[in-house]
Amino acid sequence: MDAGSANPLGGNPFWDFSLAVYGRPGVPACCLALQDGRGIDVNLLLFAAWAGMDCATALSAEALERVDSAVAAWRREVVQPLRAVRRRVKAEDEALYRRMKAVELEAERIQQDRLFAAGGLVPRPGGGPALAAANMALLVPGGDPALAALVQKLGG
Repeated sequence: MDAGSANPLGGNPFWDFSLAVYGRPGVPACCLALQDGRGIDVNLLLFAAWAGMDCATALSAEALERVDSAVAAWRREVVQPLRAVRRRVKAEDEALYRRMKAVELEAERIQQDRLFAAGGLVPRPGGGPALAAANMALLVPGGDPALAALVQKLGG
């Protein structure tokens, strides 16, 4: 995810939130630690954070499962294979790596558009880091130092 990218379609406040949050120092490292170490989908993690921060919504495990099921096939069949190819070529061809990174980012934007549509949430006042933390904790049973660090970065 690149904080300098724009949503060419517009109209997805979740994507805008994700770009802003992912652009904060230390956030990518926390997210990638949870992705690589715990198998957490970063887009779903960011959706949980957005629901709490910007939509003042406490998610249930069932709600997260529902929105996750709306994107699971896309993640498995498109995003993850693109990520694997991008990582594979990183040390061998910088130009191809950059193109693969852009394609992977576009696939993640599509995934986030689908999460946004499936979630049916709209921004409203009253949310904050505590609600975001509770939502994200549903995805990381038992907690994780990377999640704790991410929560701190959301509050600041």
